[in-house]
Amino acid sequence: MLPMDPTNPVLCLASVSPRRRELLAQIGVPHVVVGADIDETFLPGEIPRDYVTRLAREKALAIRRTGQRLPVLAADTTVVVDGKVFGKPRDRDEGVRMLGELSGRAHEVLTAVALADSHGLTDRLSSSAVWFRKVSLEECLAYWETGEPRDKAGGYAIQGLGAVFVESLSGSYSGVMGLPLFETAELLRAAGIAYWCAGRSGERA
Repeated sequence: MLPMDPTNPVLCLASVSPRRRELLAQIGVPHVVVGADIDETFLPGEIPRDYVTRLAREKALAIRRTGQRLPVLAADTTVVVDGKVFGKPRDRDEGVRMLGELSGRAHEVLTAVALADSHGLTDRLSSSAVWFRKVSLEECLAYWETGEPRDKAGGYAIQGLGAVFVESLSGSYSGVMGLPLFETAELLRAAGIAYWCAGRSGERA
C-alpha cells in the first residue's frame, strides 16, 4: 500500500466500506469518506447491470449535492445468478440460502463505479465470473456464524474467509471486492485526478 498525505485529499469516497478505502489507498489516492444513504430498491423491469450503474451514479450525485467540493467517487456491487440479484442477506436463513445457490456453479459479480465532479458524471462497469466449489450446509452455517457474510453482496467476501469457496475467477479481483481498480483508474485519469502513476497536473473538481 502506497503512502498518502491524508491532509491533502483529492477525492471524496461515497462509501464507508473499509475494503473500498483499502483499494483506493492501494493505488495512492488520498481521500475523505462520506457515506451515501440512498434508496436501493430494485425497479420493475430493471436489469442487474442497469441497477448497479444507477445506484453508483445516485450515490455519487447524492454526496455531490450536499455541497462536497471534491470529486466524488461511488461504487455499487451485486451478485447475479440466473438473472436474479443477490444483495446483502437480511438474516441467517437468507445468507445460507444464497451460499447454497452459489455452491458448485458460476455466478456473475457486477460492480459499477461512478465519478461526479463539476464537469458532470461518468461511470464504468466491471463484470466478473466467479466459480464456487461445492459448499456443504454445515460450511454455510459455520461461515454465517463468523459474521463475515452479513454485510456482503451475495453473502460472501472473496478477500476474507469466503475465499476458501472460490475455485476460480475470471475478471477483476478488486471488482469482486467492491472497487474495480482498472475502471476506477480510467475515471480518475480522465478527470485529472492523481493516483500512483499519474501526475497531478490538470486536476479538475
